[in-house]
Amino acid sequence: MAGNQDKDLQRFLKNVDEIANLIQEMNSDDLAVQQKAFVETEKRLLHMKEEEEEDGCRTALNKTMISPPQAPTENTDELNAEAFLASVEKDAKERAKRRRESRALADALKEQGNEAFGKGDYDTAVLRYSEGLEKLKDMKVLYTNRAQAYIKLGNYQKALVDCDWALRCDDKCTKAYFLMGKAHLALKNYSTSRECYQKILEINSKLQTQVKGYLHQVDLREKADLQEKEAHEHLDSGRNTAVSTKNLLVTLSKPGQTPLFYAGGIEILTEMMQGCTEQTLFRTHNGFSVISDNEVLRRCFFVAEKDAIEETACVSVLKLWQAVCSGNEENQRLLVSHPEWARLLPSFLASRILVIRQQSLALLLQIAQTGNGRDLIISHLDLTQLQDWLRVNLPGVLPALTSILKHDPRTANPTALCQCLAILGNISAEPATRRHMVACEEFGDACLGLLAKCEEGESRFREVTYMLLGLMMNLCLQTPYVSESWAAEVSTQCLSLLKSQDGGILTRAAGVLSRTLPSSLKVTEAALRAGVVKKMIKFLKTGGPTASHYAIKILAICTNTCHSAREELVRLDKHFSILLQLLNSEDEVLAGNAALCLGNCMEVPQVATSLLQTDLVQVLLKLAGGDAQQTAVQLNAGIALGKLCTAEPRFATQLRELHGIEILSSTMKYISSA
Repeated sequence: MAGNQDKDLQRFLKNVDEIANLIQEMNSDDLAVQQKAFVETEKRLLHMKEEEEEDGCRTALNKTMISPPQAPTENTDELNAEAFLASVEKDAKERAKRRRESRALADALKEQGNEAFGKGDYDTAVLRYSEGLEKLKDMKVLYTNRAQAYIKLGNYQKALVDCDWALRCDDKCTKAYFLMGKAHLALKNYSTSRECYQKILEINSKLQTQVKGYLHQVDLREKADLQEKEAHEHLDSGRNTAVSTKNLLVTLSKPGQTPLFYAGGIEILTEMMQGCTEQTLFRTHNGFSVISDNEVLRRCFFVAEKDAIEETACVSVLKLWQAVCSGNEENQRLLVSHPEWARLLPSFLASRILVIRQQSLALLLQIAQTGNGRDLIISHLDLTQLQDWLRVNLPGVLPALTSILKHDPRTANPTALCQCLAILGNISAEPATRRHMVACEEFGDACLGLLAKCEEGESRFREVTYMLLGLMMNLCLQTPYVSESWAAEVSTQCLSLLKSQDGGILTRAAGVLSRTLPSSLKVTEAALRAGVVKKMIKFLKTGGPTASHYAIKILAICTNTCHSAREELVRLDKHFSILLQLLNSEDEVLAGNAALCLGNCMEVPQVATSLLQTDLVQVLLKLAGGDAQQTAVQLNAGIALGKLCTAEPRFATQLRELHGIEILSSTMKYISSA
C-alpha cells in the first residue's frame, strides 16, 4: 500500500510540474507557444476524462471517492479543468510567495553570519547560517559559508557534510570543492584533497593557476607529514642529534635566565640543525614558540637601542632561523606567517646595527630562493617597510628580484606577483634606483620575458601586465637604455598590446611607446609600419586625458623624424580638426605637442594652403606669446608659425597685420634667456 502511495505522490508531483509549465506557456507572448500549450492541455483533459470514466468517479491522490457520479451536464469537463488549473496556478503563486519570504529571511541571516565570521566569532556564524537553512533548505551559499566557519573551528567532518549538501544544490560549486579540499588536507587525506582541487579544474579551466597553488600546498603538507614521521622514528631510535634537539628545546623553555644563557643555547641548537630530521623535530617540539614566547628574548627583539648582549641574542636567533629554514618550506611557512615575525623581520632589515641587517638579509634571500618562499614574503611581510629597505639595499637583492620576474605567471601567485611588481614600480621612480635596474641587463631581459608570457595569457594576466608596464615605463625614463635592441623589443611588444580591449593596458602600452620611440629611427619606422599613427588618432578621439598625452607625444615623435608619418597624419586628419582642438586645450602638454605636430606637417605640400580659411595664426600666436609655464609650448608654437608662413606666404601677411613679428621676437628672447 505504501509503495502505491509513493508512486501516486510522484505521479501527482509530476503532473503539477507539467501543468505549471503549461500555464506558463499559455501566458507566453509567442502565439506558436500558446497554441502548442492549448493543444497539450486538451490532450491532458481528454486523458483525465478517460481515466474518470474507467474509475466511475473523480479521484484524488489516494483514489478516495470525492463525489458520486453525476448525470453529465453541459461543459462540466471544461469547468472542472478550468477550476483545477486555477487551483494549481494559485497554489504555485502562494508557494512562490512563501519562498520569496523565506529567501529574504535566509539572506538576512546569512549577512548576520558573515558579519560574525568577519569578527572571528565562528560559533555565532555557524548558528546564523543554520537558522538561515531552517528558512531555506536549498540555499547553497549557506552550506559553503557554514563549512568555512566549521573549518575555522576545526570541525572538518561537519564541514565536509555541508560541502556535500552544497554540491547537491549545485554540482558545479567550485567553492564547495575548494573547502572540501581544505578540510581533507587538514585531516591528512592528501589523495582525496587533490581530487577535490582537480575537480575545480574540470569545472573551470580558467582557475588553473589557483588550483596549482592548492595542489602545491597539499604536496608541501604531505611532505612535512612524512618528514615528521621519519623524524620521530629517529627520535625513538635514540639518534644523538634528535634527542639533543628535543632536550635543548626543553632547556631553552626555562624562564628567567640571562640573555647570554639563551644565546649560547641557541648557538648550540643552530649547530645541531644538520638536516631535515633536526629541522622537523625543532618544528614538532614547538621550537618557534619556545623562541618567540621567551620574555627575555622578546625584550632583546623589541628594544630600540640594543646593547652588545641584546645584539648577540638577536643575531643568534636570526642565524637559527636560517639553519631551521634552509631547504625546509614548511618551516619557512611557519616562520614568515607568524604575525610577530612578519612584523619583526622588516624592522631588523632597517636596523642601525650592521650585523643584524646582514643576517636579516641572508634569511630573506634564503627564503626568496623558491617561488613559494617569494609568495610568503609578499603575502605576509610589511610591504611598506620592505619597500624602503629594498630601495636602500637594491644592488644586493637585484638578482633575487630578477628571479621573481623570471617566474612563470601561470604557476605564480598572481596577487603576490602584482604586489612585487608594484613595489618595484614605486622604487623605480627614483633615478638612483632606476639606474641600478637599467644597468642590469638580466633584469631588463626578465621584464621582457615576463611581458611576453603575460601576452600569451591575455586577460588572465591583466593585473600582472598592468603593473609590469608601469615598471617598464619608469625604466624607459633612464637613458641610455639597456640597449637599442632592448628598446626595440619593448616597442614591438607594446605595439602588439595596442590590440587589447582593456583601456588601462592600452594607456600604459602607449606610455611605454612614447618613451622608447625616440631611441632610434629604426624603432620609429617599425612603429609606423605597425600602424601607430592611426591608432594614436583613435586614442585622441576616444581616450582619456592620460592616453591623449601619450598619443600626441607619439605623433610628435613620429612626425618629427619621418615624412611618411606627416603624410599619414594629414590623410587621417584632413582638416586638422583634432590638432586644432588640441591647440585650444588648457593642458600645456597637449597644446605644445599639437603645435609641434602641426609644424611638422607644414612640410607636406599644399597643407598650409588648405588652412587659409582658419584662425590658425591667431591660435598659434596666442600660444607663442602666452605665459605657459613650459617654454616648449611657446617654442613649438613659434616654430609652427615660422613653417606655416614659409609654406604659405599669405600667412606671413596675416602675421604682420597682427603684429606677430614683434610678439615672436620678444617671446624668443624670453625663451633663450630661460
